Amino acid sequence: MTSTARTLRTATTIAVVALIAGACGSATDGGSSAESTTDEQPAARTITVEHAQGSTEVPLEPQTVLTFDIASLTVLDAFGVEVAGVPKSNLPEQYAHYAADDVLDIGTLFEPDYEVVNAAEPDLIIVAGRSSEALPELSRIAPTIDLSNDWTDFRTSVVEGASTLGEIFDKEDEIADMVATLDTSIEEVAAAAPDAGNALILLTSAGEITAYGPGSRFGFLHDDLGVTPAVEDVEEATHGEAVSFEFVLDVDPDWLFVVDRDAATGEGTQSAEAVLDNEIIHRTSAWESGQVVYVDPVSWYIVNGGLPTLQQMTDEVAGALGTS
Repeated sequence: MTSTARTLRTATTIAVVALIAGACGSATDGGSSAESTTDEQPAARTITVEHAQGSTEVPLEPQTVLTFDIASLTVLDAFGVEVAGVPKSNLPEQYAHYAADDVLDIGTLFEPDYEVVNAAEPDLIIVAGRSSEALPELSRIAPTIDLSNDWTDFRTSVVEGASTLGEIFDKEDEIADMVATLDTSIEEVAAAAPDAGNALILLTSAGEITAYGPGSRFGFLHDDLGVTPAVEDVEEATHGEAVSFEFVLDVDPDWLFVVDRDAATGEGTQSAEAVLDNEIIHRTSAWESGQVVYVDPVSWYIVNGGLPTLQQMTDEVAGALGTS
């Protein structure tokens, strides 16, 4: 090939490249290339969430959400947020639609099915209480937050957890409305509670009874709703203090608020009503006055958190005390 031929070929190539580049530039405003427009994607919006096990950066309005916390599920459901996966055992009746085939069964309240969780490619995972120990492992799959309740400041922790979800899913106004309604309900019960007499919280399980007081997992009755505790020094523990029927008679509360654990978990064969239907309990003031209240066991024991459930618990006590 001659020198002149090589020069013409090079010139032609340059001209073609220039023509293509010019065409690309004219196809976009300001002459920017299509390639640069494609590369300049908007950065994903995130928020740093403070939670029970530290802080985690999570995406705003995540698309694929898994929750091991039923309390959080009640809040997300109230928002209309789509949830991709839940533990399907022990779902409250009003949330039975999450047992449908189009929702993943991601394990139990205590133990995740890591294979299912990983395959879901979630944008956000929520744990709390029973599932909180799984956070380190789940965090290796996706951003994970722990919205566990603080029994010593139950209402505040429930509101904070819901507010966190409100920020993540852009539902702050909805949360504010729910909190305002709840506060009004709590104030009404608390205003009437001192005149209602004292109360003892009992949990029945496998024919045995345990008592709970202020600062316990059911202490909301005393700490926020203002119902006078029949005994102050019940052990402040997740599983309460094992007591006898004679103990209940000695305390002789005006009210008994009873949580049937076996009914909540589907275990056991003896109902709370059957456990307490004995001659010792019959002699208590609560029994004689017809003031033995069997609260909704799933709300109080399984869920025990979330703004909708806390509203339900408050309404239940208001109904018992005659304030609603």
